[in-house]
Amino acid sequence: MHTLYQSKNPSAKVLQNLIKHEYELCIYAKNLPCTLAAEVVGLSLDGGQLLLKVETQGDKIEDYLDEECINFDIEALHLYEASDKNRTLRRDAYSISNVPAVATKLNAGIYQLKCTLPASVFLVEHRGTARIPFILGMSARVSIEIYTNGLVVNGSLRNISVGGCLVEISIEDSNALTVGHLLPGVTIEFPNGTNFRAKALLRHIRPFGHHGYAALGIQFEGLDPQQTEEIFHLVSEVEREAAYRSGINEKIVSHSYLFLPGTKQKTILRREEQSLEKRKRQSPIQRGVLELAHQLQYALMYIKSREHFPEKTLYDCVETVLYFVRQDRKTALYSLSFLHNEPGWVRHAIRVATQTADMMLLRDAYSISIREVVLGALLHTMGKPLMVSEELPSLKESMNARQKLLLKQHVNVLIEKLTALKWVPSEICEDVILNANERLDGTGYPRGLKDEQLTEVVKLVSIIKAVDKLTHVRNGIQPRTPLDAYRIVNEQHGSYDKAILVEYIQCYGLYPIGSLAKFSGGFLAWIMDVDNKGMPVKVDVVKNLAFRDTNIDTILDVNDFGQIGRLEGIVDPDDYGIQFAKM
Repeated sequence: MHTLYQSKNPSAKVLQNLIKHEYELCIYAKNLPCTLAAEVVGLSLDGGQLLLKVETQGDKIEDYLDEECINFDIEALHLYEASDKNRTLRRDAYSISNVPAVATKLNAGIYQLKCTLPASVFLVEHRGTARIPFILGMSARVSIEIYTNGLVVNGSLRNISVGGCLVEISIEDSNALTVGHLLPGVTIEFPNGTNFRAKALLRHIRPFGHHGYAALGIQFEGLDPQQTEEIFHLVSEVEREAAYRSGINEKIVSHSYLFLPGTKQKTILRREEQSLEKRKRQSPIQRGVLELAHQLQYALMYIKSREHFPEKTLYDCVETVLYFVRQDRKTALYSLSFLHNEPGWVRHAIRVATQTADMMLLRDAYSISIREVVLGALLHTMGKPLMVSEELPSLKESMNARQKLLLKQHVNVLIEKLTALKWVPSEICEDVILNANERLDGTGYPRGLKDEQLTEVVKLVSIIKAVDKLTHVRNGIQPRTPLDAYRIVNEQHGSYDKAILVEYIQCYGLYPIGSLAKFSGGFLAWIMDVDNKGMPVKVDVVKNLAFRDTNIDTILDVNDFGQIGRLEGIVDPDDYGIQFAKM
C-alpha cells in the first residue's frame, strides 16, 4: 500500500492510522449475510481517494454497490502508546457508509474499487443531525435491556447522534433481537463514569466485520426534556473528542472530560487487553473454526431478522467442514476444542457435522450424500435460537420444566421457518433436520419414529449427538467423561444402534482428540493426536495447575510426556477456567 500527499481529508487520516497496523477491511451490503474482504492498495490523504483490491470469490461485485456506493467496516489490532512507559494492545473499529465507488475488473473475480472518502468524519443523517463515530481509541460501554427486568447484553458504542447510536455486540447476544424490537432500556457509560439511559427501538441489525460481532442500529425513543438536553450535551462532547483525536480542529487541545478513564474503566481495559493478547496468539486452525462458528450465527441473523435464507453462506460452511476433514481429519477434530466457549447450539451443530462427515468419509471416501447430510447437521439445532423470546430469554441459563418442554418444539419451529422463507431442503438434508432427535424405541422427538422408520444416516447422527450432549455442559448438568458417556448410551437399551456405538468408540476411543486431559504432574493439555490404541501421543500443554493464573502453550509428543507425568483422565475445561479469546 502506498500513501500519497499530505493529510487534509479527516476520514483518510483515520484510515491511515488503522491500516498502519494489522487490519481487516470488510465490504458489506445491507441485505447480504456475506462480506467481501478487501485490501487497501492506495490512499490519497489529500483528496481522500481510496483504492481497494477485492476478490469476490463467486459473489457479484454489483451486489455490494448500492447506487454506486459501498459500505465497509475496518478493524485494527495494534499496540497503543498510552504513555511513555505504558504500551497496551487495542482493537479499533471504524465504519463508513455510502462511499462513492467505481469498480474496475482486473482479472477473473478480482476488482479494484476507486472510492471517494467523505470530507468529514461527522456524517449528516437524513434528519439533519450529525452522527459522530468513535475513532482512534474512543470507547464507551453500552448495556441493552432486551426484556423488562430480564435479559441484558453488553456492547461497545461505535457512533452516536442525538437520535440514536450504533452499538457493537457479540453475535451470540443478537439471537434475542429482531428489527422493530422495543428495548426497555439502553444505558451508555462513558469512560469517566457518566451515564445516559433511554428507551429505544432496534432499527437494523447486521454483521460487523467477520470476527463474531453484530452492529445494532438503535433509535432513542420517548426522550423527555431532561434526556434531550443530556443527549445534546453528550453528543457535543463526543464530537469535541473526535475532533481532538483526528486533529481537525487545532483549537481543541485536550480530551473531553467524558473520555478521562476512571478506576472502573481502567480495570475493564486491562481485562480487554489480556483477551486481545490471546487473540494475537490464535493459530490459523483456531481462526478458521471460529470463523465457521461466526458464519453460522450470521446465517441465523439473516434467517431471523431479514426473513432471508442465506443458502450460499450455509453451503460455504458445509464446504469448510468437508475441507477441514478431508485435508487433515485429526487436525479437524482437534480444532473442535476451540468451540468450547461458543454458544451451545453452535458448538453442538459444528461438532456433530464434523464428526458425521468424518465417520461417513471413513466409511466411504466418495459418499455422494455427505454434503446434504452435513448441511442438515449444521441446521438441525438452529430452531433453538429461533425460539429465544421473553418466554425463553436465553439458551445459556438452566431452564425450568416448562421451558424444556417448549424447547422440544425447536425442530417444528425450524421447519416452519424454512417453509415461510420458501427454502426447500433436499430429502437427505430434511431427514437429518427432522429426525436427528428420534430414537430407535420411539422415545425421541418430534414424531416418535421407530427403528424401521429411521435411515442409517439418522442412526449415525443420533449416536454422535448423544455422546456430544453427554460430554458437554447442558442445562446445568455437568459433562461426563467419554467412558461414562459411552456407558450411558449403551445402557439405554433399544434407543440407539449398538453397532454404530461400537464403531464410534473404535473411531474416537476413551481419549478423543480435542479433549482436555489432566496429567499427574499437575498439567492440563489438549489431546492433538492418538495412536492406534487410542492413547495420546501428542498434546498441547496449556496450564500448570501450580500457577493457575498463568497460561502456557507447549506442544509435546509422547517421548516428552515424562515432563508432565502420567495421564490421569479427561476433565472439564470450565473446572479450571480454560477460556478461548474471541477473535
